[in-house]
Amino acid sequence: MTPSLVPLLGGLLDDARKAGADAADAVAFDSTSVSVAWRLGRLENLERSESCALGLRVLIGRRQATVSSTDLAPETLASVVERVVAMARAAPEDPYCGLAEPEQLVTEPPEIDICDNSEPTAETLMDNAAAAEDEARAVAGVTNSEGSETGWSRSEIALAATNGLARSYATSSYSLSVSVLAGEGLGMERDYDFASAVHYADLEDPAALGRNAGERAVRRLGAKKVDTQQVPVVYDPRVSGGLVRHFAQGINGTAIRRGTSFLRNAMNEKVFSEGVTIVDDPHRVRGLGSKPFDGEGLPGTRRALADKGVLASWVLDLASARQLELQSTGHAARGLGSPPSPATTNLYMENGTQSPEDLVADIDQGFYVTELIGMGVNIVTGDYSRGASGFWIENGEITHPVSELTIAGNLRDMFARLVPANDLVFRFGTNAPTIRIDGMTVAGV
Repeated sequence: MTPSLVPLLGGLLDDARKAGADAADAVAFDSTSVSVAWRLGRLENLERSESCALGLRVLIGRRQATVSSTDLAPETLASVVERVVAMARAAPEDPYCGLAEPEQLVTEPPEIDICDNSEPTAETLMDNAAAAEDEARAVAGVTNSEGSETGWSRSEIALAATNGLARSYATSSYSLSVSVLAGEGLGMERDYDFASAVHYADLEDPAALGRNAGERAVRRLGAKKVDTQQVPVVYDPRVSGGLVRHFAQGINGTAIRRGTSFLRNAMNEKVFSEGVTIVDDPHRVRGLGSKPFDGEGLPGTRRALADKGVLASWVLDLASARQLELQSTGHAARGLGSPPSPATTNLYMENGTQSPEDLVADIDQGFYVTELIGMGVNIVTGDYSRGASGFWIENGEITHPVSELTIAGNLRDMFARLVPANDLVFRFGTNAPTIRIDGMTVAGV
């Protein structure tokens, strides 16, 4: 990794000030990644990439502009400074833009163990991909494979600003996925499994992951259709996190400041039942979304966004907080080509009190969702409509597979009726246990 990212950014900021910027900040990403694609017992692709890029934002009064570059040659960076200062002079005024005050900056970043410094060999990655696909294809009824993929990456992220910010940290990630098909002809079905982790030691066993993908595909054979009706819908943990993401979209500071969220007037109101608490924790040890400080250099903190059903916090960066006359919640995320914007980190719904079996036990007719299709969610109104497949519930038991369904409702109504189970597992950046929502419309034949 490049050891001089912070000094490089410091020099860039000095040049921006000399060129006429009142203030400036910069971010750099130095990344290395390796990916393997494996299909039908053979290596399909092996790639390695190394990249380093930076983004520079300058502020002149209440005007700002951002330029990014993957070329770090001195003459190129001089041109970057010249262009971004010229752009800022011509940009419209934004009364809410600006850097953090020095006293707001992080002083003691926490130790959160988010970088595994050992790089895996290509042979290790290929072995994992092969083991996952071999186990999936060995499941009786599996007839074809879309392949398995595995990857590793490590990145150094540096942030610097004219307010005194000058910090960096490193992250790593491992991923593994496999997708297979079962059955023949028009009756074929596809399913998959996926795992990711910050440390290699935490990655799910490839054989177990592959076996699960194969068994999932076979269980979907013989899918039926159902009549349109209103029934309880139960979300498998693989898809239940989507409901938490919709909630996070609804309380994002950008949407709130623009008045474009169905939750814009719901602060301190009861949005969920009392048994629902949703947390964002940027300092979760080995968390997939963990970071020691946010994209503006502010310290983050574990925060309940919904506390016992009550909407307790927006997700704010500095600009959205200023417009709402609030304080930043330390949720700024930063890319190369745009100003900071609010985003969650390790977002999850806490466990409820019932087991998944208890949630299903009293359902006469219902739908257990294992896969969602499409993005039919309107955050302005809360209207929700998604294509879905999974299994039908009859007399408290998950029975035969069903497909080509649409589930619909309104997120405010859905949240009010939402009941979480007690099977939360941290597998993704956003996680939730099994979730039940009564009274949803299931549209079939």
